[in-house]
Amino acid sequence: MPWLLVVVAGLFETGFAVCLKLSHGFTRLWPTVAFCAFALASFGLLTLSLKKLDVGPAYAVWTGIGAAGTAVYGMIFLGDVVSTLKIISISLVIVGVIGLQLSGSSH
Repeated sequence: MPWLLVVVAGLFETGFAVCLKLSHGFTRLWPTVAFCAFALASFGLLTLSLKKLDVGPAYAVWTGIGAAGTAVYGMIFLGDVVSTLKIISISLVIVGVIGLQLSGSSH
């Protein structure tokens, strides 16, 4: 269950990163509100998961999901540049996240 919280928290991290961009420096109300909601949910779930998980692997998985998710979202929906190297790099992040998740121990 703690790893599920980390995965969901990572997805919320993607949401807050995208909303951060869409807020244009916190000058747009609804993306700013969404940023706050996603950030609170993400950090809250990560905090709950850290009661049972080691901080290193959990944090790395959380940031990896957020980074990969944000990059993919940006390429699909925000017109970010798509390149072979970028796709390979995102794939390596995902492989690393899976490896960390599999190696993570719980208390």
